[in-house]
Amino acid sequence: MRRVLIAITALAALATSFSRADAQAVGEIFKGVTTSVVVVRTRERDVSIQGPSQLVNVSGLGSGVLISPDGKVLTAAHVVQTVDEIRVEFLGGEVVGATVVASEPEADVALLQLQRVPPGALVARLGDSDRVEVGDQVLVIGAPYGIGHTLTVGHISARHKPNTVYSGMSLAEFLQTDAAINQGNSGGPMFSMAGEVIGIVSHIISKSGGFEGLGFVVTSNMARRLLLERRSFWSGLDGYVLAGNLARVFNLPQPVGLLVQRVAERSPSALIGLRGGTMKATIDGQSLTVGGDIVLEVQGIPITGRTSYESIQERLGRLHPGALVTITVLREGRLLELIGRLP
Repeated sequence: MRRVLIAITALAALATSFSRADAQAVGEIFKGVTTSVVVVRTRERDVSIQGPSQLVNVSGLGSGVLISPDGKVLTAAHVVQTVDEIRVEFLGGEVVGATVVASEPEADVALLQLQRVPPGALVARLGDSDRVEVGDQVLVIGAPYGIGHTLTVGHISARHKPNTVYSGMSLAEFLQTDAAINQGNSGGPMFSMAGEVIGIVSHIISKSGGFEGLGFVVTSNMARRLLLERRSFWSGLDGYVLAGNLARVFNLPQPVGLLVQRVAERSPSALIGLRGGTMKATIDGQSLTVGGDIVLEVQGIPITGRTSYESIQERLGRLHPGALVTITVLREGRLLELIGRLP
């Protein structure tokens, strides 16, 4: 019995030493990377539920991570896609303005350009997410509910190939994690135990509205390909695909169209003259902002579905500032051709 007690005591001491070592390792990583993490605060206009054509200012919140000395910040597309103003807050409290330079809503990742980089801000290293394995310990740093630079720790629970979790994010390659993620964490970085960014926080699956252990993070390799190598075109537009019964309800002259719901100020979509919706409506169980333009063609490519979206993004991504863009829309029952130049 005495030998058993000694063995149990030794095992408990060993476990305690391991947990302390793990905590120290996590703490050191956090100290080394936290100054690269930012809080992303946004402002945009949306149609009021009080009545048609009444616009109200809406504040938004997310997180991000600085990845280059010249001020490039990775975040989530849904945090910044249609916003009119972006303010990025660093650990020391310094606030810097930013603009969107690339965005891919189909993978929920976006790239910001800061007006300047505060002294002392750390640039995070992008890791190789292909080397991440299920079971690896990870760190998530962000601003849940606006509480900046909050650390949560967990593990990689699963990997998901594109178009296997959400049909609305067909390009997103996800890492699933049990690290706690809540509102405000979106766009924040997931770090490996090597202190490298291996993913950008996207969303959670929850029945309660809070975290329930199912968090999804877009892989760093996918973000790198779409934003740094390909530079996915940022339109500044939030749209909804109308097809089937909805296409008939809206009297489209073709099987599929894109309903423009919101348009960011000074975005390419705004400069070319696209108009967003003017009132809220629920159609076929779907909450929509209606009354805006319905896009039928972009650069001569008809809106038909997933294939046309990728073709349009690829063609727009090849255009240079000042290039002409032509968009055919259905506006108040009339076909219009909008022509403008890219900023």
